[in-house]
Amino acid sequence: MGWEETEVRVRYADTDQMSVAHHANYLVWFEVGRTEFCRARGFTYKQMEDAGIILMVLDVDVHFRGKAKYDDLLIIRTRIDSIKSRTISFEYQILKKESKKLIVYGKSRHISLNKKGEPRKIPERFLSLLKQGNGGKSV
Repeated sequence: MGWEETEVRVRYADTDQMSVAHHANYLVWFEVGRTEFCRARGFTYKQMEDAGIILMVLDVDVHFRGKAKYDDLLIIRTRIDSIKSRTISFEYQILKKESKKLIVYGKSRHISLNKKGEPRKIPERFLSLLKQGNGGKSV
């Protein structure tokens, strides 16, 4: 419940000499999933930043089960794993669209900071939007 899906196509610039997507691109695709997850919930990362909130990455966990190659169409599935007043954890799955084969899954955990870099509660208007479609899950 609560998954948002976004499609990306593996560009030539994303690949190595064997046409396989470089592992670092999966973190970029996680970010694409996160930003589109927020957009689907009714706000953008820019609106959060304009409100004085920066979500700094605390840690990322990535598990590789397959590979993406040049020109593959991928589905990035993103949902909230947990959300508290100052932290949020996102869960990701990246699948090949054609086969629906899971090639990567992972999580990223973020802390809400003000523009001075101090921890700050996520404003309620963003918290309530983030929880939409997630069953209000709060761990």
